[in-house]
Amino acid sequence: MKKFLERTRDRIFLGGSWETARGGVLEVESPSDGTIAARVGNAGPEDLEAAVERAREARSLWRTMPSLERGRILARVAASIRDHDREIAELIGLENGMPAGAARFIEVPMAADTFDYYAGLASRPLGRVLPFNLPGSPPRHLVLTVDQPVGVVGLITPWNFPLLMPAWKLAAALAAGCPVLLKPAPETPLSALYLAHLLEEAGLPEGVLSVLTGGDDLGERIVRHPEVAKIALTGGSDTGRAVLAAAAPLLKRVSLELGGKSPLILFEDADVDAACDAALFGTFFNSGQVCQASSRLLVHTSVYRRVVDRLVARAGALRVGPFTDDRADLGPIITRERLAAIDAHVEGARSEGASVLTGGHPLKGPGYYYPPTVITDVSALAPVAQEEIFGPVVVVLPFASEEEAVELANATTYGLAAAIWTRDVRRALSMAQAVEAGTVWINTVQVLTPTAPFGGFKASGIGRDLGEEGMRSYLETKSIIVDLNDWPMAYF
Repeated sequence: MKKFLERTRDRIFLGGSWETARGGVLEVESPSDGTIAARVGNAGPEDLEAAVERAREARSLWRTMPSLERGRILARVAASIRDHDREIAELIGLENGMPAGAARFIEVPMAADTFDYYAGLASRPLGRVLPFNLPGSPPRHLVLTVDQPVGVVGLITPWNFPLLMPAWKLAAALAAGCPVLLKPAPETPLSALYLAHLLEEAGLPEGVLSVLTGGDDLGERIVRHPEVAKIALTGGSDTGRAVLAAAAPLLKRVSLELGGKSPLILFEDADVDAACDAALFGTFFNSGQVCQASSRLLVHTSVYRRVVDRLVARAGALRVGPFTDDRADLGPIITRERLAAIDAHVEGARSEGASVLTGGHPLKGPGYYYPPTVITDVSALAPVAQEEIFGPVVVVLPFASEEEAVELANATTYGLAAAIWTRDVRRALSMAQAVEAGTVWINTVQVLTPTAPFGGFKASGIGRDLGEEGMRSYLETKSIIVDLNDWPMAYF
């Protein structure tokens, strides 16, 4: 890792070469102890223009490269991620604090699987042959569609999964044949730069990828750049609204994976102990810094007290510590500012009469730590039950019927994910239909696969990552209609 950090010091990956950024230096703070862990380049306007120009020059080469060869490059990256899983997990922990065990168990292997999945999908035919129907016209026409790369795309990714979120978008865009400008979150640029290193080693042609590290001003310039045909963002809902507004004048293609306030609905016939244990993972994994976190636990009144007691006991026993602590269940919060925002949410609920049954106060540093926190005795419309906290905080709400559970589940502006725990198959499937969410888990939570599309309803986003839908979002569909008749068109 030391060699990699030396290589990337003050640098960005600009269309295939490591160059000193013209916008200065971006410092990477480790949330585990508040120290400066690395320094990378801060891309300036000139760097963006150079990246766009190199992407334009590489566009024809990349889109016309045999799809099998594009797939082979992506497959080599997947293999390299697995070969370097320890080093990558250490980078992830250094920049965002995720315990190494969690990174190696979930984030690193799923990133590898994503590249493998799109390596295979790159050669799958996505066009169709369609029937021809036009009254009064000769019937002998061939109608077909072809899908073509949308052009240069800008990918803007968050800090909570600094390897996986870039992998989701990058693998799909490259498989589709698009050159890419990737802007990772300024808090966590290292994993994205490591992906660039692996793609370089895998034989990615020059110009196809630039990793531009920098702040919000850089992201806005990418969104507004007239040569960038599409923007794909994972971030907060407010950021998504800003991206839509900035992209609107150019009618730029946009896909957004945004925030959530996901319910886990626990019925009286469920395996209560198993559901409570799943709720711990659904709520507190990655210190709750997960867009689809099950931050609203909806529990049937008949088992409500049992669930609350078990959840409080289990949450209070979880260990919080730095990424270097092999026994840590939860790592730090990403920044001091995010720590203060989480605490403000909890203090606001407490001041309005909520019961904070465990946790509820920042832990002593160095570093930025907040313990698992369980809140009860709140209205379903209270801010703590409506707003995305993005921390290890869960609100537990009772319900008495299926109808009330659906009403509570849908009573937010979000619709990213939901989980339903019941042994009743009819109930599970009817609830899955009624809940407004892009992903619904039944008797499980937080499990994802590269083969299934992921995204949200309502304020949780537009479009989908992963699956065929994830790749199609980087393609434009063209209809081609061929007249196969022997006589000329004679309308007039």
